[in-house]
Amino acid sequence: MSRRARIRRHSRHRVARTVLTVGAVTAALVLFAGTVAVAAGSALVGSWLKGLPDIDDKAAFAVAQTTRIYSADGKLLANLYLENRQVVPLAKISPHLQKAIVAVEDERFWTHKGFDTIGIVRAAITNLRAGGVQEGASTITQQIVRNTVLADERFDISLRRKAREAYLAYQLEKRMSKTDILGMYLNTVYFGEGAYGAESASLTFFGKHASDLTIAEAALLAGLPQGPSRLNPYTNPDAAYARRQWVLKRMFETGAITSQEYEAAKQEPVVLKRAPQVAETGVYQAPYFVAHVKKILQEKYGTALVFKGGLTVYTTLDTRTQTLAENAVRNVLDRPGDPDAALVAIDPDTGYIKALVGGRDWETNKFNFATQAHRQAGSAFKVFTLVTALEEGMPPHRMLDSSSPAVIKTGGKPWVVDNAEGHGRGYITLQAATVGSVNTCYARLIKELGAEKVIKTAKRMGITSPLKPYLSVTLGTQGVTPLEMASAFGTLAANGRHFPPVAVTKIKDANGKVIFEAKPEGRQAISHSIAFAATKILKGVISSGTATRARIGRPAAGKTGTTQDYRDAWFVGYTPDLVCAVWMGYTPERPMRNVHGRRVFGGTFPAQIWHDFMIEALKGTPVRDFTPAPAPKYTWKKDWDVPDTKVPSVVGMTESAAKKALEDAKFVVKIAYAYSSTVPSGTVISQSPAAGSKLAPGETVTIVVSKGPDPSAPPPPEPTGTPEPTPTP
Repeated sequence: MSRRARIRRHSRHRVARTVLTVGAVTAALVLFAGTVAVAAGSALVGSWLKGLPDIDDKAAFAVAQTTRIYSADGKLLANLYLENRQVVPLAKISPHLQKAIVAVEDERFWTHKGFDTIGIVRAAITNLRAGGVQEGASTITQQIVRNTVLADERFDISLRRKAREAYLAYQLEKRMSKTDILGMYLNTVYFGEGAYGAESASLTFFGKHASDLTIAEAALLAGLPQGPSRLNPYTNPDAAYARRQWVLKRMFETGAITSQEYEAAKQEPVVLKRAPQVAETGVYQAPYFVAHVKKILQEKYGTALVFKGGLTVYTTLDTRTQTLAENAVRNVLDRPGDPDAALVAIDPDTGYIKALVGGRDWETNKFNFATQAHRQAGSAFKVFTLVTALEEGMPPHRMLDSSSPAVIKTGGKPWVVDNAEGHGRGYITLQAATVGSVNTCYARLIKELGAEKVIKTAKRMGITSPLKPYLSVTLGTQGVTPLEMASAFGTLAANGRHFPPVAVTKIKDANGKVIFEAKPEGRQAISHSIAFAATKILKGVISSGTATRARIGRPAAGKTGTTQDYRDAWFVGYTPDLVCAVWMGYTPERPMRNVHGRRVFGGTFPAQIWHDFMIEALKGTPVRDFTPAPAPKYTWKKDWDVPDTKVPSVVGMTESAAKKALEDAKFVVKIAYAYSSTVPSGTVISQSPAAGSKLAPGETVTIVVSKGPDPSAPPPPEPTGTPEPTPTP
């Protein structure tokens, strides 16, 4: 026998074997279908049906759904999912898509009982003729079973799996209506591009809801489940188009559409449009805030429910305020190589986070500096020492020694503290020490108070990071986050009442049931009178202290912070309506000695960012001042007193001599000038307080120095009246 003849005989034998195999499988399936319809009869089939899941367990048919996160003003911020799916009722899915799916996936869907004997035979014949698998025999109901309750077995191609699938499909159809089954299928099936279910597919491929699909669009989607990757219209438009045309033909042949509709749909061009979203993360905007919300949700509900449970999450974020915050950071730090920055804005009366910027660029650095970066707060932490001092009975005019350096005994090695400017100003008030952010005053102050008391105050006001009772804590040497600092300063803005920060206001489950609702409940962390007294002092930081760049033309208070070697810079400020913390620094940490050609202090870039944000964020908000409160009861302890000094008399002295005499007596000199026609220029005309008055060192004495006669004053008038007569000799 020739080689060619042997090949022909071998081919005939192979075809024969294929025919026999397909015929046997077909016969077995047909026989099985009859058996199931009767009673699931034989012992073999009975063994196959052991260990089936409970068909009445609704959870067994649950599918992963997308969790949606919304802003306070109703904007969709993000989709969180393992399977991008939005379950919708059948009534919200175009009838065209329903008909198209039935036409191509299961044309006898409305008449069979879960499995289709005719379809099994037809598929076997079609596949035999094609020499491969060209057509499946699974009904829509069987596909639901395969993708849900038998998902773990879906890659099993044995007759046993087919038997189990058909039996469960048969049982499912006895319990559910055809419309419910079709709706379940259309919400379950995978269409490609990460889209599960009709709604997500419609948004992914056409940028519209499933209810709005045209016949041609429905036909394209209906053709995708057979090969979601191979038929993807974004990557293989020709194959997707050809498949669409075939689906339209099937729709016409099965009576789903008229000849006119068929001809019109065939001519409709394929126009793809993806709904606006970032496919990789599902985030629309405010990615750092969304990351914070995601972390909260996972801690509360676990990853599975968050990414598969179809939650609807309502948040506190206001998209307008968020945009302003991002712009403020971006516009000030606008050069490559600039440090990172974070901004958190909170409503002090609720704790609601209105804006959160966790870094300059989410795409290059997803670390959230607003919530995860525990950085030294510098002098911004002095606020908690200030509040502690006020609570202990120290008045704002309490005198403190500002001399530099301050050598503080600690029981071990002394703690040596210098002022930023390298020198002191003698004794100054607690208010002046705060406004000028004088380190040596606060080092001596916390030594008196004790670090434990200051830490307890910080915790009451909203600091949650672990803090150790070191005296240096008053200078902000321990790590805190911008979110904590905004929250803690909000206690002062809210008249001493602290509201913990809130990002999520309400959560609904996949069925629309509310499973969480925020109820802001503040607690009185410090008294109203202490909060108001601290705020009065902190107003001076903006009006005349280290943060004059933060002036916004309305009542505001705050505190700057700059850490050693310019590694961190802060400004945390507030009005009665909004509190905002701004931080900036490099990661890894390094000095900010040359940012836009200058060294960075809290009163420079952070104060500027705060100013730019607050000006815009508060537009349209009525200007109001902080609610007054009676002054707290101050207890002036004797061991706090600074000996009074008599004010020397300097009237009649020259300006330089008077200034030296007052400074030698440890007073601060304020000089004013006035014209005088009787006191020579450069000579002291008057002083206040008067000579002999008793003042504490470091208090202010004002002198008025003559500028000489006023050159613009008119000359003295000529004498008037009748001259006396000359006496007669």
